[in-house]
Amino acid sequence: MSTGSMLELPKYLVEVGEPYVSPEAHKIYEVPPKTYGLGKQCCRQYGRVVLLNQLPLLRDINFQMLLYWIFLKMILDHHSTCNGKNELCFGRGPCYPDEFESTRIIGERQCKKAVELFDKASEQLKGKVDYRHAYLNFSSLEVSLPKVGGGQEVVKTCPAAMGFSFAAGTPDGLGAFDFNQGDDKGNAFWRVVRNLIRTLSQEQVKCQLPKPILLDTGETKKPYDWAPSILPVQILQIGQLVILSVPGEFTTMAGRRLRDAVKTVLTSKGHGKFDSNVHIVIAGLTNTYSQYVTTIEEYRVQRYEGASTLYGPHTLDAYIQEFKKLAAALISGQAVEPGLPLPDLLDKQISLLPPVVVDATPFGVNFGDVKTDIPSNSTFKKGQLVTVTFWSACPRNDLMTEGTFALVEILQNQNKWAPAYDDDDFSLRFKWSGLATLSPESFATLEWRIPASAVSGVYRINHFGASKSLLGSISHFTGSSSAFVVA
Repeated sequence: MSTGSMLELPKYLVEVGEPYVSPEAHKIYEVPPKTYGLGKQCCRQYGRVVLLNQLPLLRDINFQMLLYWIFLKMILDHHSTCNGKNELCFGRGPCYPDEFESTRIIGERQCKKAVELFDKASEQLKGKVDYRHAYLNFSSLEVSLPKVGGGQEVVKTCPAAMGFSFAAGTPDGLGAFDFNQGDDKGNAFWRVVRNLIRTLSQEQVKCQLPKPILLDTGETKKPYDWAPSILPVQILQIGQLVILSVPGEFTTMAGRRLRDAVKTVLTSKGHGKFDSNVHIVIAGLTNTYSQYVTTIEEYRVQRYEGASTLYGPHTLDAYIQEFKKLAAALISGQAVEPGLPLPDLLDKQISLLPPVVVDATPFGVNFGDVKTDIPSNSTFKKGQLVTVTFWSACPRNDLMTEGTFALVEILQNQNKWAPAYDDDDFSLRFKWSGLATLSPESFATLEWRIPASAVSGVYRINHFGASKSLLGSISHFTGSSSAFVVA
């Protein structure tokens, strides 16, 4: 089979993946380096040579599997770098590089599973509705832990701090510069940069170990607190369903440990109010945001999540302790201390997003005028893409929260246009772009992928927007494409 009939790996993946192709495998199986499009392919996985002997067939699924295999191998090392760079390790959806289609597929899968679970639900919630809520100072919370050999020891949480691996990011949110995950030592250069912002106290350094601190967010107060100290925790009961509202992102194992601890309290001390059938759910990112929460084992490794666990190695232990108290109060019917009030920082907020200065169009052109129209007398079939471009203005002038930036209309009764699709529909895309850097001129491209369910008829595409004058006034505008036929 000739190479011309084979699918070959993209150049960027060949370059990034080359270090992970075994030289021994090349020699044993006589596969020349970078002959990725044909013959047998051998790769090294955790020091073990794996023979992928079906690659002559790599037209569909085998090709995709190879891409994902090499990509996953690259990011599943200790530092999660791709060929030494974290910038190359970013998440790729099922239709990469088409982010729209990847989003549609992932969303559709989630929707189908949600509907499936909803349709299969058979257990009815019965019982009382109740809750307990408290504000706690997580920067210096005392936590009692069992000691090895018996007894108790008291540890404390720390003022918030971000570790070096936080800046490495993850495949769903890239980092920058030379930061890597799994860094428990730090970097001399970035320590100097850090100290220009704030010099660390030895108490804070010791409290956060083994995290090397990049940003001392809990003790940096200008222009206002860089991280929250007082956090809300809440437990809600709806019959046999118990919801734990946490202000952060728990790792899978951290969530399991919290859930198991609360379940033990409810079932062992509930005097029959709860049994083994109690359903405990963790609702993350509730009421405020305080980054991640990991287990002590995950914290010691100092990957991204451990470096983003703000309040030190005993953060999870603090949550477990306090939620056990809330669970006990829920059972006994006793109230809990509301805790410290949250600081009001609304009047101190700053924004690094510059405001819209002014919008403009070329001489003789109005906002909403068509820049590139649909060809006249066009006819399209289901599944085809219809595109039109309008002279537009910055969408931040009006987010159209109760409206739409794009609208597809169908002609009814020969004289009346009726709405058919707007920018809530996945088939209709609104893309805005400036004409050039610092230019006040901009345009909006509207793309409609005609759904299979679309009714045959005459259509047009409308654009809605708002422009800003030099004096600051906002003016709304509309524009319409030429009519076209969907067969």
